[in-house]
Amino acid sequence: MTYKEAIGLGVQILQMAGIEEAENDAWLLLSKECKMSRTDYYMHMNDEILAEQLNEFQFLIKKRAERIPLQYITGEQEFMGLTFHVNSNVLIPRQDTETLVEEALKLVKPDMKVLDMCTGSGCIIISMLHKCHYIEGTGSDISKQAINVAKENAKLNNVAVNFERSDLFENLSEKYDMIVSNPPYIRTDVIPTLMPEVSQFEPIGALDGMEDGLFFYRKIIKECKTHLNENGYILFEIGNDQGKDVSDMLTYAGFSNVRVVKDLAHNDRVVIGML
Repeated sequence: MTYKEAIGLGVQILQMAGIEEAENDAWLLLSKECKMSRTDYYMHMNDEILAEQLNEFQFLIKKRAERIPLQYITGEQEFMGLTFHVNSNVLIPRQDTETLVEEALKLVKPDMKVLDMCTGSGCIIISMLHKCHYIEGTGSDISKQAINVAKENAKLNNVAVNFERSDLFENLSEKYDMIVSNPPYIRTDVIPTLMPEVSQFEPIGALDGMEDGLFFYRKIIKECKTHLNENGYILFEIGNDQGKDVSDMLTYAGFSNVRVVKDLAHNDRVVIGML
């Protein structure tokens, strides 16, 4: 079987499994297994693929056909131009979350202490520190496994971050100049309706925002004031229908200059407030 024929077979299998980006995914899995660039492929696509490579490629295709996310198979995802290791213990970084990082970067100043709550893979705080070496960053998460992934990503991207295992503020004693957070915000009843890659494979604890999706915003806003310096900022990623609710919570809690920022798709994505 040639490389071209192997790709064609992989695409067919993924299409039958309902994978929308079957051609892209098949190519990426072949590229991963055979360590081929696009140029290499076009130069050698009619060459015979090695039996060992074919067997492993077919194994990877089978996993993807089971709707295991591509990023969990390849073990990585790009975010803010950086590469992050990911596995089933952390959410896969998404482009939507880049809006949160971009808005936070507009507000940071030298020597600020920044807390990334519910850090997961660490993509938010690591990206911030990669752009701004003059701030001090901490990432917290309730999951020990997530913290281990985040530490690995900090090392991978050559930034110094302090990671703490904590159930929200439970084990945190410092005060910060900025808190950023992408907490669980999907309503419990919505999760089973999501695509299988999300509902069946991404960590439920990082998705489930309880009955109305707002549980963690309430808790964080209620507890954050004792951990936020005067004139400090809080920035949340939100679901596209949560802008008003989260804004109202911040305003009621005494935050000023509360505003909602839209993402590239023009959906509400970030809420910002200042203490």
